[in-house]
Amino acid sequence: MTIVGIDPGTSNSALALTPQQLYHACDPAQFGFQTTAELEGLTELIGQMRAMDAVRFGAGIHHAGYNIFVLGPSGMGKRTMVRQFLAQKAQSEHESADWCYLNNFAQPHKPQAIRLPSGKGAELRHHMGQLVDYLRSAIPALFESDEYRAKAEAIQNEFNKRQEQAFRELGDAAAKQQIVLLRTPSGFALAPTRNQEVLPPEEYAKLPEEEKQAIASAIAGLQERLEKLLGLVPQWWKERSEQIKLLNRETTLSTVKHVVDELRGRFSELPIIQQYLDVVQQDMVENVDDFRKQEESSTVSGLTIVARETFHRYQVNALVTNGKQAGAPIVSEDNPTYSNLIGRVEHTAQLGALVTDFTLIKPGALHRANGGYLLLDARKVLMQPFAWDGLKRALQAREIRIESLGQMYSLVSTVSLEPEPIPLDIKIVLFGDRLFYYLLQQYDPDFGELFKVAADFEDRIERNADNHMLYARLIATLATKEKLLPFDRSAVARVIDHSARLVGDARRLSTHMRSVADLLQEADYWARQAGHGVVLVSNVQQAIDTQIHRQDRVRGQLHEAILRGTLLIDTQGAVTGQINALSVLQLGDFAFAQPTRITATSRLGEGEMVNIEREVKLSGAIHSKGVLILSSFLASRYARNQPLALSASLVFEQSYGQIDGDSASLAELCALLSNLANVPIKQSLAVTGSVNQLGQVQAIGAVNEKIEGFFDICQARGLSGEQGVLIPVANIEHLMLRRDVVAATEAGQFRIHAVAHVDQAIALLTGQPAGAADASGAYPAGSINQRVAARVAELVELRKAFGRQPESTRRPRKGGSDPAGRAAGSN
Repeated sequence: MTIVGIDPGTSNSALALTPQQLYHACDPAQFGFQTTAELEGLTELIGQMRAMDAVRFGAGIHHAGYNIFVLGPSGMGKRTMVRQFLAQKAQSEHESADWCYLNNFAQPHKPQAIRLPSGKGAELRHHMGQLVDYLRSAIPALFESDEYRAKAEAIQNEFNKRQEQAFRELGDAAAKQQIVLLRTPSGFALAPTRNQEVLPPEEYAKLPEEEKQAIASAIAGLQERLEKLLGLVPQWWKERSEQIKLLNRETTLSTVKHVVDELRGRFSELPIIQQYLDVVQQDMVENVDDFRKQEESSTVSGLTIVARETFHRYQVNALVTNGKQAGAPIVSEDNPTYSNLIGRVEHTAQLGALVTDFTLIKPGALHRANGGYLLLDARKVLMQPFAWDGLKRALQAREIRIESLGQMYSLVSTVSLEPEPIPLDIKIVLFGDRLFYYLLQQYDPDFGELFKVAADFEDRIERNADNHMLYARLIATLATKEKLLPFDRSAVARVIDHSARLVGDARRLSTHMRSVADLLQEADYWARQAGHGVVLVSNVQQAIDTQIHRQDRVRGQLHEAILRGTLLIDTQGAVTGQINALSVLQLGDFAFAQPTRITATSRLGEGEMVNIEREVKLSGAIHSKGVLILSSFLASRYARNQPLALSASLVFEQSYGQIDGDSASLAELCALLSNLANVPIKQSLAVTGSVNQLGQVQAIGAVNEKIEGFFDICQARGLSGEQGVLIPVANIEHLMLRRDVVAATEAGQFRIHAVAHVDQAIALLTGQPAGAADASGAYPAGSINQRVAARVAELVELRKAFGRQPESTRRPRKGGSDPAGRAAGSN
């Protein structure tokens, strides 16, 4: 593909562009296929070698901070391409470990984190569940067995025998002293007897005093023995309880040890599991009653509540298990909240209170991707409160510490857990626009340390024959993936042409995959509607036209306002100090242009350039800069050795919104020169381009939209052959105009001129030569530059004359008029 241009230094006249320069078509004949069904698909995006090299480097280097930030606009296929590459790489990498949280029997509020080989976490959870289920039925049955009952009864009988023998011996000793040991509901009592019968109180009162003292002395001695005996009873009960407890332990241990030993055998290569099972076995033996009494009831406010033992402390919280996935994990988190990244501790409500335990610890994306890759959208992470800080904290500490935000910031006082941190070995891949990357680089001091690899995806590639073929294969790949009809080679060529139009450059192709895929899908729809078996070029064109039609309501209304005279735009005649500029409006993904009238006035002054948009705060910084450049150009060309004694005003007529950019500076300068030279400008022409202090015309954006915007107005009013647009020479290679614009130009009904200097533009706009200065600095008589120079000199003389007037004449009274000023300011 050859693009014709001009050398600005070789000609003082504008270049009339040929139809071949307006649209650089892709020739279908260069393709050796008939439809894309014959082509082999692509395995990666075209033109992204630099970005993919960066991804390979970032994924391969294993040092701290070498996480990846993938730059580029959305819709380019970045995530799909990176994920596809990582999926292939991850298959050859080691499987990530399982991570489990276990009950910390010594400190239950600090659950223990253990690392297990891939798949072992789920296996341990399963077998521990089976173990508990078995013991919940086996242990109660064991304590109901005849063997256990016999052993327990033997211990009880021995206790009873010892107690009865002790009291029998005390009773016999009392009987020898005619004292009886009585058992009452309130305890034991000693009473005197006669003839083996208890002596009534009245009989006891009749006894001689000596005998009473003897009985009292005997009872006192026996009472002392009784108290000692009663003091031994709790000790015997304790011994009995210890024996029963020992029996229970031995009975339980025989069963628990058997099933735990089976589990030990399954995890014999894991010492940490052996240690855990030792602690579990000890706790089960010590708390065997929990297995025997699995339900407890209590009454609260008249309600009977039955509590069942859940044995949570023996469960295994398999936080992350990767047994079913080969290679390193690849996780994409679409909702990267703080808890979804770092994990959380959940709570359950019980009797109006929030309670938790280690089984309610839930993993975050960092846990699931540990040992692999985590893919995140930078914008979503930055939008979530605390998510970005939490992610950075985890990467800096190289560990995942689950913390409640409420506790971190003292917002709640609910008792929670302090899970043991889990070591972090991960590669983060952030996707985001370039703006996010550069803002983070500038304002976040930690960002550069944590994301050292930037993978910058190209949004355009060079247009050549090789890339044309790659683009055809890309179309074939997308058609196969989306189950579309094959595209014939003419349709492929039209898609390539449209891709160049998307980037506004005839020498480049767009890599925005979403736009290309949307076009292919819509072309497929129209082909099926027409009953075609292959997508034709007409179907592609129909898809392009309908895309525009769906979005051009505002454009149609603005064009209607121009055609009805509501917005004043002339396309014929000539007016001094008035010019048609071209402005672009961007509505979402749709950009269009319309002509805008710019007018210029001048008067005697101090050399100031009044930008009316700026005065009312409707001018952006770049537009204001462009106006200041005009002032500098005028002073350097026409008032190099004298003061610039003029004031000028520039305004976008009927503009009621913000204006920015410098693409109208050439039009503004030409309008001002027209006013100063008092030479009218052809209203059949529109102008776009920026200008520098030397008068050189510089490239602008959206050149295709601007040409088409003016063409549409001219076409609606009737093409005369005199209408056209002036563009910068540097924009020739960007032209990819609509076919109707090219056809009108070829038929001589519309003209497009390329200019490299303001002199070329003003000559074409006025029909009079601009004029070049001779060795003495003088311009040819009658030329535009000579007229402007003469007007500037005239204003200088007026300024000198005004300066010689008396003070009273130069300074009018308050509220009065200034005849001299009025005369000097007249045009």
